[in-house]
Amino acid sequence: MIPLKTLKPALLVVLIAVGFTVKATGARAAETETITVAGGCFWCVEADFEKVRGVQEVVSGYTGGTVADPTYEEVVRGGTGHYEAARIYYDPAQITRPQLYDMFFRSIDPFDAGGQFCDRGDSYRSAIFAESEGAQADAHAARHRAEEELGREVVTPILDLGPFYEAEDYHQDYYKSDERLPVSSVGIAVPKKVAYERYRDRCGRDERVREIWGDDAPFAGS
Repeated sequence: MIPLKTLKPALLVVLIAVGFTVKATGARAAETETITVAGGCFWCVEADFEKVRGVQEVVSGYTGGTVADPTYEEVVRGGTGHYEAARIYYDPAQITRPQLYDMFFRSIDPFDAGGQFCDRGDSYRSAIFAESEGAQADAHAARHRAEEELGREVVTPILDLGPFYEAEDYHQDYYKSDERLPVSSVGIAVPKKVAYERYRDRCGRDERVREIWGDDAPFAGS
């Protein structure tokens, strides 16, 4: 595999694009490793990274807080300190941690310290949660590359990884679920995946990422 540091940003997007694939199952290979990131709405992080070759599964959850096993309602209400986060399971023989971190920065607004896109508040802030010295070094290097490309300081912090709590089943794979939501006020029950697509569009996520990263935004509009 070509070392990431030798690739120009535009070529990185090409590498990512040709790596998109449809997952047959959520099974994890024996050599699976993980990274944990927060990029605003965890449905969106799942939807982005489960398209990437070498990523076997993405699990939505909560980390960075002080309350054990928090609920979604507690997290978004505030006061627990948790971020909406995603744990990405990947095969290091197919994709590397530095590549995933570079892709992560290109999937968020790295200048926004108050949330992400239309989602505001502490639980929607961006962050990388590093579980080792090696992960810390890779995350800092990826942030530095992002700053060099964008010519601005990136506010996304790199934090030590603490306990990660999986989110409720309702939130897992929301973006591709055919389960229908309760009938709305206009009498229409839509599948979760339709509601997700509408949310993502109205939230302006892809529009803002393209505004920041241009052609180096691998997931915007995918």
